[in-house]
Formats: sequence, C-alpha cells, structure tokens
Amino acid sequence: MGTVHDILEARGRAGALDAGLDPVVVHAAATYMANEDVGLGFAYAGWAQCALPHRKLSPDAHWGIGAENVRLMVEPGKRLVGNAGDAEFVGVPFGSHARLILLYLQTEALRTGCREVELGGSLRNWLSRIGVSYGGVTAKSVRDQAERLSMCKLSFHFNFNASRKTGLMNQTIVDRALFLEVDDPGVSRQGRLALEAAKLSEGFFEQLKRHPLPLEEAAVKSLNNQSAALDCYLWLAYRLHVLNGNLTISWPALKDQFGTAFKKIGGFKSWFLAPSGPLALALAVYPAARVEVASAGLILKPSRAPVNPRLLTGTSS
Repeated sequence: MGTVHDILEARGRAGALDAGLDPVVVHAAATYMANEDVGLGFAYAGWAQCALPHRKLSPDAHWGIGAENVRLMVEPGKRLVGNAGDAEFVGVPFGSHARLILLYLQTEALRTGCREVELGGSLRNWLSRIGVSYGGVTAKSVRDQAERLSMCKLSFHFNFNASRKTGLMNQTIVDRALFLEVDDPGVSRQGRLALEAAKLSEGFFEQLKRHPLPLEEAAVKSLNNQSAALDCYLWLAYRLHVLNGNLTISWPALKDQFGTAFKKIGGFKSWFLAPSGPLALALAVYPAARVEVASAGLILKPSRAPVNPRLLTGTSS
C-alpha cells in the first residue's frame, strides 16, 4: 500500500484524490500519517484470529467463528427485568464500539498491571482521544456494548494439530462490573444504567499478559468506525512480523475468518478487496505491511511490526 502513502507525502491529500485514489482510504491514511502521538494499545492475540460480529444479532443468539486452529464462541448474558426476578437476554457485543471498549479495557489493564479498570470518564476521555465524540447516539451505543461485554461469556477453543489435542479457555471477560443509574428522563428505567468500572476475569487477564498484541493508537483512531478494517489490521499486525517467508492464505480461509455473512467466495472477495474495503483500509494505517493479492488468496510477506519494539520497553506487557 505504499502508493497512497507516497502520493500523500509528495502531493498531499488533494494530490491523492486527483490521482483517483479512494477518498475513504485517503482519509484513513492521511489521518494516520498526520497523527504524531505514539500512544499504544494492546489486545489479546486471540482477537486477531477470531472476532466479534459486525452487526447486531437477535438478543438470544450465540456467536461462533473460527480461523485455522482457533474458534471463538460467545454466549449472550441476561439482565434482570422488573422486580419479579425475570431476566432477558442482552445480546452478544458487536461492531466497532464493542471492539474499542475491549481495546481500552485490555490496554488499561496491561498499563496499570491491574485487573480493575475504571470506565466512566476515563473511557470517555480515551474515546475522545481516538476521535469518537461521546454523546447522544454514540453514548447510548457505548453503554449498550459495555453492558453486553460485561455479561457475555466467551470461550476460545484451540486445536493443537501436532499433538491432536484441544484446549479450551472458557470464561467471562469480566468478573465484576459496577453499574450506576443514568439521569436521563428520556430512557426507560430498565435502560438507565452505565458501566463505570470493570474487573477483567483472572483467566482472561492471564492470557492477555501472556499473549499481548501491541497496536498503534493512531491506526485505531483512523479506523474507529470500521469494525471489519480493525479486525483486518489486528490480523496483519499479528501475522506479518513473525513470518520467515511468504505465506498464502486461501480465499476460503479468509472468508471463514472475515466474511461469514457471505455465502459465496466471489461476493466476499468483492467486498474484502473493494477500493475502500477492509484490506485497503487496514493497509492504509499499516504502511510497512507487505501483502499481495493472488488468484489463490492473499500472499503475506515478512514485514516490520506496526509498533517499534523500542516503544514497548518499560510497558507492563
């Protein structure tokens, strides 16, 4: 993806647009390149292989997705309704806001070395820093996704082919969550809750410490409303820098990981490889990534990690 970055450096945003490059990709690359902040984010490496859904599912629906030797299962949690002890499903987390909240939780836990993470004002400040204006519809969405994340149960299933063994990490993301009532007359009492603090489960925190994936906050900021592109960026950040040689990932394998909504390979490829599709946007914020599109699939080539290893010195990871 050197072309968009080279043109932006030589001719600026207007020159890139005059060259016929996609405006969405130009905006993402220009936003990334203009950001001088060296802030870091961290995610559990498992999220680079299996991710949450992009769209809302029915409240009681489970989510399952697999890639290579890993499979993720997510079960929706329940909230109490009224005073009769009844409960209703809240649904599994989905979309970009769920991913951003997860990234914040993981980053803060590693930064402080503590499973207890403050949300509330701290989360709002972080969202503002990465370009998410907190208020109105966005605030409602963030509260909804925080509730879903705090109540869902997830399991990562690992298949170790060499030993023909399987592994299972089955747990909630958080052990404890603190909800406070929101003073909003326009919201029904059942929806007047905001998540103010969360404590990552011990098992999830241990896996995060063992397998942290460092990310550039500038890249996250450029993709803050693009859930599929965020997933692709995490995947490339996880795969490329550890390669010793070229590796081809087949289109069926890519569809299984990124395109579960598509029935046919052709439809998935058209979406994934679109001028402003997930791959183009991910490469726009990862200039060092070396990826080639081939008839058999994507050819991944050894590339420099998005985060300079020197920046990781002294972090909790």
